[in-house]
Order: sequence, then C-alpha cells, then structure tokens
Amino acid sequence: MMSTTHNLAGVIGKGMISTLGNTVAETRGALYQPVPRLPELPRRVATTLSLPVFEVADLAPDTGIPGGFSLQLLRHALREALDDAKLAGGDLAGKRVGVCMGTTVACQLNDIPFYATLRSGALPPARPLNNYIAGNPAEWIRRELGLNGPALTISNACSSGADAIGIGLLWIRQGLCDLVIAGGTDELNRVPLVGFNALGVCAPGPCRPFDADRAGLNLGEAAGVVILAPADAAAGDRAVCAVAGYGNSADAFHITQPDPEGHGLERAIRLSLDSAGMIQPGDIDFINAHGTGTPANDRVEAIVFHRLFGAAARFLSTKALTGHTLGAAGAIECILTLLMLEESTVPASMRFERLAADMPCGPLRSPCRLPAAQWALSTSLAFGGANSALVLRRR
Repeated sequence: MMSTTHNLAGVIGKGMISTLGNTVAETRGALYQPVPRLPELPRRVATTLSLPVFEVADLAPDTGIPGGFSLQLLRHALREALDDAKLAGGDLAGKRVGVCMGTTVACQLNDIPFYATLRSGALPPARPLNNYIAGNPAEWIRRELGLNGPALTISNACSSGADAIGIGLLWIRQGLCDLVIAGGTDELNRVPLVGFNALGVCAPGPCRPFDADRAGLNLGEAAGVVILAPADAAAGDRAVCAVAGYGNSADAFHITQPDPEGHGLERAIRLSLDSAGMIQPGDIDFINAHGTGTPANDRVEAIVFHRLFGAAARFLSTKALTGHTLGAAGAIECILTLLMLEESTVPASMRFERLAADMPCGPLRSPCRLPAAQWALSTSLAFGGANSALVLRRR
C-alpha cells in the first residue's frame, strides 16, 4: 500500500438533505435504524403513475429562487456544509474557491408546457429558458457567494455527483483551488418519473437492491455538498476523513444498460485505487455500491466486486433508504460513506433477503462493526455507460 497525504482532499464540511433527514446529524441517526422509511406515492408531483418515491417532506418550496426545487435543496445543503466548515462569507474572500456540482434535473428544461408550445410551432414564453440559465447549480453558488474560482456543472446522468467530487479532488491536487465546494442536487419531478417509468425500471413497491426478487428502483430527491481543502493545509487538519482517489470510465456498450461483464466499472475502480496512492483492492474495508435495485445494475456490480475483492467483499446499497436521487446520488452516497467511516460501522443493506442464482456474492445482511476501517469505496453507474468510483479515507 502506498499513499501520500498531499494527494488527499480533506473534507472540512458537509451538508445533506434527503428523506433520511434534513441535516447530516439527522441522517447519521437514521442511517442505522433497523426499520427504514418506506417510499410513498408522489405528493408534490402531479402524476397518475402509482409508483412509490422518496420525496423530501419538510422543505417548503420557495418561488423566489430560480431553477426549481433542485436549487432549494442545494441551498439547504450548502448552508449546512459552510456552517460545518466554519466558513462565513467573509472567510472566502481572497481565496480561490472552486465550485463543481452534479445534476441531471436542474440542467434540463423541465417545463412540459414549454415543450408542448414549442412542438405546436408557436414561440413559447422565455421564462423557462431564463430559469434554466439562472438555475445552473455551480454558477448559482458562484454568484450567491461572490466567488472567483472555476465553476463547473456536471450532467453525466447518475454519476454526476460522484464526478463533481472527483473533479474537486483533481482541482485541489493541481493547485487550482484553495477550497472546493462539490456535490450534487436533484429534485423529483414529472420528467424523470415518466422517463424512468417508460424504461420499465421503476419498482411497484419498495426497492430491494441486490435481492433475488428485486424489481427496479424507487426515484428520490436530495442534495449533498462537501467542502474540500488540501489535506496538508491548516484547514485540512480539521478533517476526519478525506477524498483520496477518483476514477471514471465509459463502457461504450449501450445507452442505458451496463456492460454485463463490468469491464468499465472494474477499470473505474482500479483507476480510483491507483489515484489513491496505488492502494490495493485488499486495502478497501467496505464498499457503498450504486445498487439501484434493477436486475442489470446489481448483477454487474456483484460480479465486479467478486472479481476484484473476493467472495468476502463487504458491500451495501443505501438506495433502499433514499431512493435513486439521480445526479445527487454519488454526492449523498459519498457523504453516507464518510459517516460510516466516522462511525466505524457499516449498516445492513436494507431489504436484501435472498441472493439471486446469477450473482456470485451478496451485500451485508446485518450491521458490521469495523473499528480499524480506514479505506472505503463508493461506486456510481450511469446511463451512457458511465462508471465512477471514489476512494475515501479516514485520516
């Protein structure tokens, strides 16, 4: 095992909102509860589809902020992350602060009347376009905080949040930034709900990642933000955990299906291990898998984990707790993995009961105490064949 401190990006602040809780503290408490919250039929989204989802319940919509509910979720998580890092507005002045945010919904013109008018041949009102431009998540943060560093919004489907944090790590390593605000946000609305239903990947009941009877995913909504700093800087000394490595790849196999042998995912994981200082698969203490509950995704991840980490690989999916939060998934799962490292305990993979015959290994059936855990992996897969992996380290 090789690793160097100067290649780490210390996590000096984090903020998160999802159905697990409106703060990191609430999330930490809910993460280990033996009976998870169940998804419910949509309340805020007007739809005739009887598909259970994970909606954030206790955040009132604010029509004064552009970009829809996605930016409201992001603002909530951002404020918590800045408070956690003990950074007020004046503390950022004069610093090179970069912003990298992942999203899918916030980067789309999710205005169905706009498209209906456009398709009819008429010229639709420009308000949705204005909201789209004003609602760019990274640019919105840059304007809101008066920052002058790089601002980049990643829209790489469901690996967007992980990619944003990985790029934040690279910016720190390259010396481009003194601090990076990274993460992801996505709301639940009709566009992804109808789209995923059309693909036939939504479960009619609560999702069951990696289970033999899994029948698809439940959509959710969330935002997660981390504040990254060089680990050898004074600010980085406050960090209990760090982002240590990042790898990504493309399957070049199918627009919505993963490579059934998982060669692209394996490459992304190996690249992340190399990026973390040439650590070996055996150094990884546990894995927070993408684990959507769809037949294809879960099978591929299990095959790759078995191939790389052996039959005793410790892994779980947290999507039975949050739903699939699209562009926010990689970000909130990074934060959940950091919490597991801090607590030295990995929760059970909820609703997993029986291993399918075509899967070589299964996730954790019960919580696992790991007092010496130092290294963890978080994986994300996305439409278009994208694969991303983050290596996280307890310092």
